[in-house]
Amino acid sequence: MATPLPAPLLAPVRKAVRTIEGRTPAHRDRAIDGLRALALLAVPTGHWLLGGFTLDADGALHNASPLSSFAALAPASWVLQMLGIFFLVGGYASVLSFHRAAGRGESTGRWLRARLARLGRPVLGVTAVWAALIPVLSACGVPEPTLRTGATLVIQPLWFVGVYAGITALTPYCVRAARRMGAWAAAPLLAAVAVVDFLRYGPYADAMPSWLSLLNLLPGWMFAYQLGVSWGEKRLGRRAAWTLLLGGTALFAALLLFFHYPTSMVGVPGQDRTNSHPPSLLILALAAAQSGAAVLLRDRIARLLRRPALWAPVVVVNLCAMTVLCWHQTAMFSAAVPASFAGAVPGLTTAPDTAGWILARLAWLPVFAVALVLIGRVTRRFEAPWTGMTAARRTVAGALAAAFAVFALGLA
Repeated sequence: MATPLPAPLLAPVRKAVRTIEGRTPAHRDRAIDGLRALALLAVPTGHWLLGGFTLDADGALHNASPLSSFAALAPASWVLQMLGIFFLVGGYASVLSFHRAAGRGESTGRWLRARLARLGRPVLGVTAVWAALIPVLSACGVPEPTLRTGATLVIQPLWFVGVYAGITALTPYCVRAARRMGAWAAAPLLAAVAVVDFLRYGPYADAMPSWLSLLNLLPGWMFAYQLGVSWGEKRLGRRAAWTLLLGGTALFAALLLFFHYPTSMVGVPGQDRTNSHPPSLLILALAAAQSGAAVLLRDRIARLLRRPALWAPVVVVNLCAMTVLCWHQTAMFSAAVPASFAGAVPGLTTAPDTAGWILARLAWLPVFAVALVLIGRVTRRFEAPWTGMTAARRTVAGALAAAFAVFALGLA
């Protein structure tokens, strides 16, 4: 039986829950917020579970993955890879925001600048802070390979922001496509990815250039976003949702069983093919199935989130969305660096190649979560408008961010 919270702690929690419930507008779409929170939390959970470290003879940390040793864990990535849901609800929310802005007489350009600023501020913040921390950590004796490992971890989730920003800029065109074609507006994107996959994996693979896979970046991640726009335009109903769920599931199974796509949704060291970078047709099949399920479960999720105790965490997660995305890898790294000086720490600095590592890593998850909360209390300000920042400070922040990018990409 779970131990109840002590009364001194329970009272503030109850007060916060009541406050959040009281401030929630009656028209708030709780299901969309719930789906966004679920997809968002899957990102740190996946990185924390499927990302490990090894410690070399000089005490430096290097990235490793338990999937290299435990192929049977790959189905876990099917559950944790929820970027399809994230793009789905992103498209849904963007189209509603776009229409509200138009109703206020706001131009498309102004609407887009506001959306991109909300994405860009936290990214600029985390990269600038890291640029300032690198020389400090180096002076404290942290090896350069460890710092490069940490920089790689920070960069990993930030690629998503750039792709998402580019797709957001195409929202007006997605709206037009949804109005003309409904849910079928996403079909050409699926077809484009299928063609690229055929060229890079089919009988002509040896003659294809290495950059060909990059052509999947835009249509691959735009697929679920377009479905979300069609959903927001009320052009994606239950019949289409069932088609997405059943068709996506069937395509997913066929690609695994007959076309030998990698089982893991994330990259595995040593494998020459990956499903996520850039997205393959398997990712779109999963996104289709997830999107269909989300549409079908929307009403049930909304009813469930009418409970204030369930709704309050959803609100908190959504308010800190970019903070979670930008800083969760730093939270894990903040535990791994001190441990590297202590030597082999199970689940943290030991190779992720034993069952004991998996159990130890599960025990570390609450530590990472607490670290993220503590970091977020300081860095949450990066999500708010930088109204008090002078042009000089913005220039310095931009220069630091550029310096970090150069370091993280191995250009210096």
